[in-house]
Amino acid sequence: MRLYPAIDIKDGKCVRLKKGLFNEVTVYSDKPYEIAESFEADGAKFIHTVDLDGARGGHSVNSETIKKIVDSVSVPVQLGGGIRTLEDIETVLNLGIYRAIIGTKAVENPDFIRQAIENFGAEHIVVGIDAKNGMVAVEGWEKVSDKTAISLALAMKDIGVKTIVYTDISKDGMLSGPNIEQTKLLSDKTGIDIIASGGMSCMDDLRNVYKAGIHGAIMGKSLYEKKIILKDAVKEFEN
Repeated sequence: MRLYPAIDIKDGKCVRLKKGLFNEVTVYSDKPYEIAESFEADGAKFIHTVDLDGARGGHSVNSETIKKIVDSVSVPVQLGGGIRTLEDIETVLNLGIYRAIIGTKAVENPDFIRQAIENFGAEHIVVGIDAKNGMVAVEGWEKVSDKTAISLALAMKDIGVKTIVYTDISKDGMLSGPNIEQTKLLSDKTGIDIIASGGMSCMDDLRNVYKAGIHGAIMGKSLYEKKIILKDAVKEFEN
């Protein structure tokens, strides 16, 4: 199983939100690149980053901070938040980001994802599916669409998507455990790499994700609050 320690960026700082609410912010560091370095030192093989301002504003906002993160580690970094055009994808890949995560645009225009894969290759394009009660949310989670997570995931698979980050918004930043059932359903139905996101709170949560046969898990608050020790998790789960 692949572990993805997470760095959420707001105003150039490393933060966590509760349930995606912008008024429920905890700042963990004003030097996110130092967090990235510590993740790599602890054995991380991949780092997950989110431009929160970008997700809300619809365009990349924290490029300078993201570039610093990429330059400070040798492991690949994936980025989500505000990536809505082919130019946006090109820009973030040029910053050194390995995989661009596209959320809102995948819902609004699946054809865009097809184009992105044609232009940049499936290995560099990840679709982010964020759901509330099984329905897909968009625009920094502030709107809920009429699509189910499963129907979108299957449509993305047909287009050629190889990796999906699935977030249950009600679990995010709550340390209450991930939505294993729904994530496993997506994994089983699509047969592609699904990364579980939202709610990882302890090693048992990671064990449950692992037992469900899910490709990967994103950990954010659980690392910052020392509920999961990255070194121990890497030792147990990384293959």
